[in-house]
Amino acid sequence: MRSQLNKIGLKIKPGTLVKPQVTIPALPICNLGAVANMVHKCGGEAFITGTPQDLYRAQRIILAGVGAFDAGMRALEEGGWLKPLNDIAKRGQVPIHGICLGMQLMCRRSEEGVLPGLGWFDADVKRIILPPGSRLKVPHMGWNTLNIHSANALLSSKSDEQRFYFVHSYHVVCDDSVDVVASTTHGVDLTAAISRGHLYGTQFHPEKSHRFGMALIQNLLEL
Repeated sequence: MRSQLNKIGLKIKPGTLVKPQVTIPALPICNLGAVANMVHKCGGEAFITGTPQDLYRAQRIILAGVGAFDAGMRALEEGGWLKPLNDIAKRGQVPIHGICLGMQLMCRRSEEGVLPGLGWFDADVKRIILPPGSRLKVPHMGWNTLNIHSANALLSSKSDEQRFYFVHSYHVVCDDSVDVVASTTHGVDLTAAISRGHLYGTQFHPEKSHRFGMALIQNLLEL
């Protein structure tokens, strides 16, 4: 890691402890402070940047977002983020973690809007439709447990109950169930986490999920 940092012009003194770094695009679609604070709390260094070219030097990337799908895609396009993000995703060397809307933007399209998504996953985003007569409400908001389908680098398959905080009205539907790492139940089964290669997505908010979110972010820092 020290040699990588030296290559980009940072001088590291011998014996200096280098914290694992996460680069976060400064998009107007999320609470950047909450995500950055969680990274710091987990022992990492959060680098919030408004310069898309900085992504090419990133060790890890968090694509965080809340709100509408089209607003998210417009923020990526107007900010000049699309090319570096697509380049890095195609190379498959740098972990990219999409949170909430960030995960949905990794898909092909959404029923919430008309703009195409990033298309990194063979998946569409659809509105949550509850069974007739259900007393539950949309959005799916609050704490919920996960059903782990296959462990990945961020989520373990340990038997202990894992609970995370959700806020969403739309959910990801993958063509291939292999991409689905975990689901949750809110009247119907909903995709909670997806993964393919170095791409990771969580519908829930790790930065709002206390010790469970800390464990996930710590796993990200170890990649």
